[in-house]
Amino acid sequence: MSSRVYDTFVATPAASVARSRRWWGILALLAAGDSLSVAAGFWFAYALRFWTNWSIFREGLMQPQFYLTLIVMLIPGWLVLFTQYGLYNVNHLFGGSDEYGRVFNACTLGMLLVVVMTFMFRGLVIARAWLLLSWLLTLGFTILNRFTMRRVVYALRWRGRLTDRVLIVGANGEGQAVAAQLNSAYQSGVNIVGFVDDTVAVGVEVLPGMPVLGPVAAFKHIVEQHGADVAIIADTALVRERMDTIYGAVEALGHLDLRLSPGLFELLTIGMQVREQGNVPLLALNKTRITGVHALGKNLLDRLGAFVGLLLLSPVLALIALLVRLDSPGPIIHRRRVVGVGNRPFDAYKFRTMHLDGDRLLTPAQRDELRTNGKLKTDPRITHLGKILRRTSLDELPQLLNVLKGQMSLVGPRMLTQEELSHFGRMRHNLLLVRPGLTGLWQISGRSDLGYADRVRCDMHYIRNYSLWLDFYIIYRTIPLVIGGHGAY
Repeated sequence: MSSRVYDTFVATPAASVARSRRWWGILALLAAGDSLSVAAGFWFAYALRFWTNWSIFREGLMQPQFYLTLIVMLIPGWLVLFTQYGLYNVNHLFGGSDEYGRVFNACTLGMLLVVVMTFMFRGLVIARAWLLLSWLLTLGFTILNRFTMRRVVYALRWRGRLTDRVLIVGANGEGQAVAAQLNSAYQSGVNIVGFVDDTVAVGVEVLPGMPVLGPVAAFKHIVEQHGADVAIIADTALVRERMDTIYGAVEALGHLDLRLSPGLFELLTIGMQVREQGNVPLLALNKTRITGVHALGKNLLDRLGAFVGLLLLSPVLALIALLVRLDSPGPIIHRRRVVGVGNRPFDAYKFRTMHLDGDRLLTPAQRDELRTNGKLKTDPRITHLGKILRRTSLDELPQLLNVLKGQMSLVGPRMLTQEELSHFGRMRHNLLLVRPGLTGLWQISGRSDLGYADRVRCDMHYIRNYSLWLDFYIIYRTIPLVIGGHGAY
């Protein structure tokens, strides 16, 4: 294998400094926005508590000077808590729901510390309603600020700014999948500069615009030459043979971040802990079933959400039922036999969107496509009304009954039939760890446009990283996609 290197870019120290300064500017704006958000939360809490004269509040001293002094003292404390929770660490920002969870934890801890202080210092008397309102409003305003800043960062990334130059170590199937996924999501701020691989010739484009830049032996030079900020290892077999070269370059360069692709671990929905046994560090793998407090919270969200949804949407459900009856002969509700937690089968309810004898309308080519993809873009079996219901996902509203019965969740993996499970190979056992959902990561990542492999990747990510914040985020993202009909057929 040739040891030459594919040269297309020359990094300079000034470029690295400029990147750092841009992030410092964004973080400074973020901190300023947080300060204003926290101040606004405290101020509005004071206004609601002492200026509204609502009957739910008892009379109390307004003490404007006292509360002004308290607010001025608390704002820096909140910023310190945000710092401690990693809310000014770029690795935790501008993607996913974890950032919002950290904001919740920081604001909650801050208010608990204030409450503790009122018990420790008897002379410190603070209105309890002000404390409660301050917690809610500082939390809400801070999340709004960060949501807004995230939109700003996404807009800058769309223009090619605030991005990391990334090398993929390994041009195998996994490396190509990682590169394609990251390259398709501009919000991630990733600019794939190329691959490092020992088996593919230098200069060969593994993916469009992503050539092999050289072998692992030239890793340090490639990083310097192409100004890489991050290296993602996607071929563990390749790296095992060249570990000294990789880590030697990381130590020498200092600025380079090294990350590992999940690889084999994507087969398991697990959490990992480092455990030392016999002086040997080992990874202890645990199934991450949703249990305990998380299971209770999710169950409450599901049942309450389904009940309220059925109550509010009952006129819509009645109207759709009438239209289905008038559109074509057959039952109003279609029962689809699917599998749930622990491979237990149940009937998922949907408004009927197909002709009763629809299979006779399929051509041999369409039958093959259906067996391969599980979906048809142009399906002659679907009724005129069914096309509208599917595009808007209104046909799935009866599944709120499944959620109320505990067979499904509002958010979860895509529900599957027993026949579809065969397409997911070794992954199928992991998809049966949690209840299937009305919506999920697959819904906001492409819906029907996704193939089986992409669906599995989305579902596995959800199962491994479940949180109530992630559920709220997915529900928030689902609404505009469903209204617009993107990826549905």
